[in-house]
Amino acid sequence: MEDILEVKDLAMRFDKKTVFKNVNFKLKKGSMTALLGPNGTGKTTLINILMKLLVPSNGSFKFSADVSLGYVPQFRNIDAEYPLSIEAFVGLNAPVIKTDKTKKAIKRQLEETHLLGIKDTRMGEASGGQKQRAYLAQALLDNPDMIILDEATASLDPTAKEELMGLIKHLNQKHKITVLFVTHDVPLAKKYMKDYLYLNHGTIQQGKMDEFKGDYE
Repeated sequence: MEDILEVKDLAMRFDKKTVFKNVNFKLKKGSMTALLGPNGTGKTTLINILMKLLVPSNGSFKFSADVSLGYVPQFRNIDAEYPLSIEAFVGLNAPVIKTDKTKKAIKRQLEETHLLGIKDTRMGEASGGQKQRAYLAQALLDNPDMIILDEATASLDPTAKEELMGLIKHLNQKHKITVLFVTHDVPLAKKYMKDYLYLNHGTIQQGKMDEFKGDYE
């Protein structure tokens, strides 16, 4: 199976503090990988480098040709008075002028994320799980080859977590979308992910999720 991402000798320093060094790994197309590690070990820093929001101190990374990345953030509560509907919120990731093609794409992603039946509900009135699935629908509008879930299940109730991860599994199986899931929830990762990256003590380990034995579990 072809690699979608190769990371070579990646290092990051802020002033005199080394966050990590000599980070090497590859992700296969269509893989499902959990990025694990204690707080403060650099998981968010690594994601920001991969999304080109930070420049590494050393090393390099390379995605395969024409890869499109989708990003789903950690749950952020939206004020109850927030006026946009779920459909309009998802459409924020589309051009301002909505062509028929764009409208069909928004409808397709609302269907994919089980939100079409409540598309007119205001985001401020939606449940936490529904809001997070709206963020996922936004990310899917770009037809990504790979999705990064950045603590996307944190603060969700158990039912909402399972629904979101069930959708991610479906997207991986049906559309072959590669998944990188940043999380502290090891049991959830073991249920849905196949592989892991464990970032700790300034370096990284890679292996099969069902064999993971982390010292912070």
